[in-house]
Amino acid sequence: QVQLVESGGGLVQAGGSLRLSCAASGRTFTMYATGWFRQAPGKEREFVAAISWSGTFTDYADSVKGRFTISRDNAKSTAYTAYLQMNSLKPEDTAVYYCASPSRTNWGSSLRSPQEYGYWGQGTQVTVSP
Repeated sequence: QVQLVESGGGLVQAGGSLRLSCAASGRTFTMYATGWFRQAPGKEREFVAAISWSGTFTDYADSVKGRFTISRDNAKSTAYTAYLQMNSLKPEDTAVYYCASPSRTNWGSSLRSPQEYGYWGQGTQVTVSP
């Protein structure tokens, strides 16, 4: 059974930093990318960043480019940890952040869509105060 467990959220002042982690286990993840999404109250879930299996390719939403960095540590084919380093945080970054594992082993702009992901974590709250 696939498990994605996020951690690292919290309350931070504007301009501060947080590092989110996502521990994944439960299937063979080789060749699968991973993504981070966020959802603010009353808004749809939106793409934040994605990284390929090898870490060679990354993609970021324009709103976080230059401030957030996605990375991953592939311990073995059936487990990995993904990270989202968030710097220069703004109040508009306040949301529940989710990591996700896609249903297909492709890489491309389609990974910006939540529909490409079959597995989701429970989310971690990030709150940025003015």
